[in-house]
Amino acid sequence: MGDHVPVRCPVCRRSHTFASPVYPCACGAPLAPPLLQGAPAEPIRHRTWTDDWVTVRCPACGRQDQWPQPELGCPCGTVLRIPVRPVTAMPETSAGAAAAQRATAAASGADGPLAASGTGAAGGPGHPGPAAFGRQQEAGPADPGATPADAPMPTGPDGPAEAPLPSGSGGTAEDCPFAAPPPPAYRPAFRPVPIRTARDAVTAAARYLRWLGFQEVVQPEERTASGIDLRAPGLVAQVDPTTRPVTLRAVECLWLSGLNSSARSVVFSLAGYSADARVRADGLGVPLFVMDLTGAAEPVNGPAKDLASSGA
Repeated sequence: MGDHVPVRCPVCRRSHTFASPVYPCACGAPLAPPLLQGAPAEPIRHRTWTDDWVTVRCPACGRQDQWPQPELGCPCGTVLRIPVRPVTAMPETSAGAAAAQRATAAASGADGPLAASGTGAAGGPGHPGPAAFGRQQEAGPADPGATPADAPMPTGPDGPAEAPLPSGSGGTAEDCPFAAPPPPAYRPAFRPVPIRTARDAVTAAARYLRWLGFQEVVQPEERTASGIDLRAPGLVAQVDPTTRPVTLRAVECLWLSGLNSSARSVVFSLAGYSADARVRADGLGVPLFVMDLTGAAEPVNGPAKDLASSGA
């Protein structure tokens, strides 16, 4: 969880409690912009790309990067910019450097005499090291009821016994033509890229489509009149980086382009969709996604949720 600070809207004088959003750093550690306690929030009257980003240092690895400026929407309609503590000079020995030194020491001592005895840095006091763990595997499993992988097959009076079948099958392994279904393909967590320009929005959408399983996602050299920004075998996609909601006409034009190409149509937007566009997209089966400035995509209708859960 990020920091919590009290915020008062200078327009309507309402009081709020704001929690800093948490994003993953490139090293994998959760990171939240540190909020400046006691500083008043400022209404946002004019947006620029520079003001929408702040520099934040990761306490785990020491990396400095640009993160979205924390904002709070008041019910009166005012959007407030929450102040963030500025980045100061990095100390010579940070927590990330100390952690890296400990990890290096543990790795270098893993094959040494201390690790082999199970009492070194790799295993810690009273914990077996890698070498000791390897000897335990050679000696066999610790559980007396477990069966080693290379144990001999049980034999019957007429030779080796057949492999057991699921209960109720009533036959042997040769009589069962249906093998167990393969496990579902593992899909790692999506790693978004920050959006600062319109081209970044197209790049983030292409990255998300590849994560869904679409192959050979490319960007046409020139944007067509139908608004196609990305193409792939069996796919056409439109990316709207403007601050206006996507209209009904844009959804219908993209759907017709996909219908003409026998391809699925997908729409990405930074500002959302009009009500009639969402209703029409549900009827046509067009997935709609909304992206934030971190590059993460969120499904907003049923076809998009189905696509995000099942993949391409």
